[in-house]
Amino acid sequence: MAWSPLLLTLVTLCTGSWAQAVLTQPPSVSGSLGQRVTISCTGSSSNIGGGNCVGWYQQIPGSAPKTLIYRSTSRPSGVPDRFSGSRSGNTATLTISSLQAEDEADYYCATYESSSYHGTVLQVRGEVRQKPALLQTWASWD
Repeated sequence: MAWSPLLLTLVTLCTGSWAQAVLTQPPSVSGSLGQRVTISCTGSSSNIGGGNCVGWYQQIPGSAPKTLIYRSTSRPSGVPDRFSGSRSGNTATLTISSLQAEDEADYYCATYESSSYHGTVLQVRGEVRQKPALLQTWASWD
């Protein structure tokens, strides 16, 4: 999981000072296609519990990170509405209401003063992958 590019987007529509505090996420989560999946982000009363806005970021290996959620619950235009964010106490949650194959990626949470250095790897079970084109052509001869 690549972390450094996210430093450029951590303060998405939030203000405040940077501090060395860490948010905790599960190392991995898995789900089946169409399933509802949640990823938790646990902090403390000095960050999430203190009302700091939370951002959620998706990074597909080899691609730049993408902002999914800002200000804890807001979704940028272009992000599918199956992604939503919530916050309760010291925990923020990213919910994917209907898991799709393209959602397989690394997910990170952050506030303006805290960050999760170890994101969550989301694995999609039952993903149907395309066969290589040559194999598809050969298989069609049966």
